[in-house]
Amino acid sequence: MKKIRFGVLSTAKIGVQKVIPAIQNSELCEVTAISSRTTERAQSVADELSIPKAYGSYEELLNDPDVDAIYNPLPNNLHVTWSIKALEAGKHVLCEKPVGMDAEEVRQLEAISHNFPGLKISEAFMYRQHPRWKRTVELVRSGEIGDLKAIHSFFSYYNDDPENYRNSAHMGGGGLMDIGCYSISLSRLLFNSEPVAVHGELEYDPEFKTDRLASGLLRFENGTSVFTCSTQAFKDQYLKVYGTKGRIEMNWPFNPDFTQKTVLRITVHDTETVEEFDPCDHFTLQADAFATAILEDGPVPVPLEDSIRNMEVIDAMRSESGAAHSM
Repeated sequence: MKKIRFGVLSTAKIGVQKVIPAIQNSELCEVTAISSRTTERAQSVADELSIPKAYGSYEELLNDPDVDAIYNPLPNNLHVTWSIKALEAGKHVLCEKPVGMDAEEVRQLEAISHNFPGLKISEAFMYRQHPRWKRTVELVRSGEIGDLKAIHSFFSYYNDDPENYRNSAHMGGGGLMDIGCYSISLSRLLFNSEPVAVHGELEYDPEFKTDRLASGLLRFENGTSVFTCSTQAFKDQYLKVYGTKGRIEMNWPFNPDFTQKTVLRITVHDTETVEEFDPCDHFTLQADAFATAILEDGPVPVPLEDSIRNMEVIDAMRSESGAAHSM
């Protein structure tokens, strides 16, 4: 079977440490080229990861006829610009989350993407491909825990490096964009609908001007989702999903140890069961899911329509911080 040949825009840490090795381990993909702002940096990473071609500019990589698809892990403020350039160069695009700086920017990308009906573009919410998450969706949709009523989630790490783009406001940094987007995404996924109202509380770093602590309350037609994310707190993650008959619990829901089994704790009435899942890398599963969409001309894992809806919630939280916002 043909493999999708990926080119990577930039030598970003998430690509070098996680996504590129994962793509190289996938069944349907290979990484054939990488680019950076300097040839030296690109070549260094290419040598380290055994990537055949290295380019000293993003334009050079986009002009490579042997590249089928682009993985775009650039800073958030460059996602839309270079995703459009990739489409114009005839490449499929897997773009890191969040795709844009706000919903309007993603709408512009979505409109332009219609000019390229033969090309696929998807947001890289890799967690959705993990079997543990697919099982969680199955349990909720089946009514196993009754009617879904409430979701609680938390995601944090500590990063006060002024050189890190996540601490740069003009580059789209801040906790809500970087990790809060996961809690919004999973809430919409599990409720299988859009929130009817959004409330946000954001605390900003006085130096970086980015949100370092953000809490959100999303009200859906039949329940609520509450979450907190932080870029300056003790590293932790959890998810709890509550229905009228039971509860689902997941530790490290967004980036578990890929070398270890993961578990899902399911309580229905007074009975708790623990389901185990074999070690797997959801970045690899994401690559194969995107490649399948290309090879079979099927739907992408996370279409831009979904990305727009997610960004609308982020926009509401930022614009209405401290006040309820009806969607």
